[in-house]
Amino acid sequence: MSAKKTALTVLSAALLAPVVLMASASAPVHAAPTPPPAADGKGQPPKAPDAPAPPPAMSTVGGARLGQPGTQVNPLPGAPALPANLSGRSWIVADAETGEVLAAHNAHWRLPPASTMKMLFADTVLPGLPKDQVHHVTDQDMDGVGPGSSLVGVKEDHDYTVHDLWLGVFLRSGNDAVHVLSAMNGGIDKTVKDMQAHAEELQALDTHVVSPDGYDAPEQVSSAYDLTLIARSGLQKQDFREYCGTAEAKFPGRQEAGRPREYFEIQNTNRLMTGAGGITPYKGIAGVKNGNTTMAGSTFTGAAQRGDRKLLVTVMNPDNGGLNSVYEETAELFDWGFAAAGKVKPVGELVPPKSADATPLGSPATSHEKDGPAAGAEAAGGGGGLGTALGIAGGALVLLAGGAFVVNRRWPHGRRGPGGGTDA
Repeated sequence: MSAKKTALTVLSAALLAPVVLMASASAPVHAAPTPPPAADGKGQPPKAPDAPAPPPAMSTVGGARLGQPGTQVNPLPGAPALPANLSGRSWIVADAETGEVLAAHNAHWRLPPASTMKMLFADTVLPGLPKDQVHHVTDQDMDGVGPGSSLVGVKEDHDYTVHDLWLGVFLRSGNDAVHVLSAMNGGIDKTVKDMQAHAEELQALDTHVVSPDGYDAPEQVSSAYDLTLIARSGLQKQDFREYCGTAEAKFPGRQEAGRPREYFEIQNTNRLMTGAGGITPYKGIAGVKNGNTTMAGSTFTGAAQRGDRKLLVTVMNPDNGGLNSVYEETAELFDWGFAAAGKVKPVGELVPPKSADATPLGSPATSHEKDGPAAGAEAAGGGGGLGTALGIAGGALVLLAGGAFVVNRRWPHGRRGPGGGTDA
């Protein structure tokens, strides 16, 4: 198996606050009559476009500014301006190591997440399944895969390792692989409950899980803030980093007795990584997950590094352009975030998991705005910068430099209250 090209890149997006046009309550007595609007060819005046709906009341987990609608940023002298053409309904730019939120737009708006939900699925289920475990797929394992789902090509009555299946999840966003791994985890219902419990442990409280694969379902929601929290948790895990940073791999195909197993090539659907669709690969990209459904539109959470700085960007449902807009806006936000280092005050922070939290900031009832990380925060380093692309033995995978992307091994902690606290 030969090593494939690697790629680099990430992007994110934002939604500008809607402009409300105020009209006079009454016209002047002698005002000239307003000409009727042009007809649409059917004798009817054209319908005015609907104004973008504002977000509902939002959570303040991570800081009061993050619960406010619209764009939140605290520029210092010399700070670069945010990109002018952002159209995402919700987005966030955060430092992956300190957890500082550099800027955000409707950060806690609860929106359909599409396949970015698979980050929570992986962060929940991956640690409990040995990667060399072999599973024989049955018809029952594939029950409930939604029509029109993205698939990697898992077949009933064939054997797959857990490692194979995770490649299918991360590279091809395979709902078939998600369902098989869920069956190995005790079933869909148990997996959904496990994911919901893990989201609550991470303090991703905007997230409501209905399906483990992110397939459109009523009331299945997350937020840019939550998806960024989840990605940060996943990136603590070496296997998670390996899979989300893999550009291309070989996936098992037909299996017949007495004949060698067939394999076929799969490529990551993250265009900032592979350069597919005319997108320029983003320098320093390290994952993590993209998604697209009818209800969610395009969603993306990405991680990238330049020098010692590691950023996370999430963009949800941009209005401009086509499938590439979520990548283009993410890349612009990455560029801004790297340029803004040290030139903006944080507007909030990514809170640590409950089990690591020793400060009231993580509590939705007592959260408050902070100008910096929790007092006494410690940065326990993640190793080194991004180097050249890494290959796995045998050339089965092509990893981005993101295989070396590591965030804090220990979560930042604040002042210890009664009873103390622990670092995860």
